[in-house]
Amino acid sequence: MGLSKKESFDTLQNRIADFSKALGHPARIAILQFLANQNSCMCGDIVEELPLSQATVSQHLAELKRVGLIKGEFDGPKVCYCIDKKVWNEAKDLLSQFMVDVKKCC
Repeated sequence: MGLSKKESFDTLQNRIADFSKALGHPARIAILQFLANQNSCMCGDIVEELPLSQATVSQHLAELKRVGLIKGEFDGPKVCYCIDKKVWNEAKDLLSQFMVDVKKCC
């Protein structure tokens, strides 16, 4: 597999691509929707909500955490996850502006 050459693109393009990749799987969308509907951080309930194994859910959580859309804090032996509102707003703003900018040409 070839290199992605991410360094050939600017920071903004890379950030939009990272958010898009993180949002590019229906399980991650379901995780974000589930977390958005909770009043507090969730520890173990996410696995019960999805038709996926613990290991698969953990991989999806790791990708969402990698880009910062969610944050995880240890609560004893569990990790509690929440949407990171600051990063969520960054993603919303970047993706919205990207869509507006692209729409100008179409």
